[in-house]
Amino acid sequence: MAGRTARLVLLAGAAALASGSQGDREPVYRDCVLQCEERNCSGGALKHFRSRQPIYMSLAGWTCRDDCKYECMWVTVGLYLQEGHKVPQFHGKVSLNAWFWSTVFHTRDTDLTEKMDYFCASTVILHSIYLCCVRTVGLQHPAVVSAFRALLLLMLTAHVSYLSLVHFDYGYNLAANVAIGLVNVVWWLAWCLRNRRRLPHVRKCMVVVLLLQGLSLLELLDFPPLFWVLDAHAIWHISTIPVHVLFFSFLEDDSLYLLKESEAKFKLD
Repeated sequence: MAGRTARLVLLAGAAALASGSQGDREPVYRDCVLQCEERNCSGGALKHFRSRQPIYMSLAGWTCRDDCKYECMWVTVGLYLQEGHKVPQFHGKVSLNAWFWSTVFHTRDTDLTEKMDYFCASTVILHSIYLCCVRTVGLQHPAVVSAFRALLLLMLTAHVSYLSLVHFDYGYNLAANVAIGLVNVVWWLAWCLRNRRRLPHVRKCMVVVLLLQGLSLLELLDFPPLFWVLDAHAIWHISTIPVHVLFFSFLEDDSLYLLKESEAKFKLD
């Protein structure tokens, strides 16, 4: 126990200088995984593991090594709690997710599902900026929207290509999405503030933008999952559900306004 405690203390001191998931780097965790694989992931032990594995886990591609990593994660968490240390993060994420690729990714963490989760998230943010451009500029200048759409597609292609072919940099991906998100927020808010008196329903859009911006802070936080199930990432996704209902209400009101405006112009002509 003294040896494990010493390693935990050394790890805590080095954590500030380390990058990546702290739990993955813990010697106790790595030793546990190694011993578990040697004991359970070959020969008769492996056959026994496969025979008792639930069918849904087998279909998801859950391997003996994955099972060792999962069990050793809880062993390490127990040691941290026992010694009074903050619970470390493992494998970069522990979360629930409502979106399709995020659901797939968190069901089965592979290089493909992780990339699809990240790339689709970036696509959603860029699409929001595109919709903002369509609403604020495109009705009067469709050519500008077409050019802006081409620019966004080029940005997305460059972003995906860099992460796929050069280096999958988590820090860069986060910084890029935050920067794009800020542009999205500023643009929507500027339009809402300019039209809040003429179009009362834009207040809903303002509330949505501000709420999403505030809730996005959860994405930057890192704390042990509540009840070992809901971490900051999961809470963020759950919290955005009612926000999107409000945004749909804004879109409905805005569409009705544009329809009435179009009908009025048609009658004048």
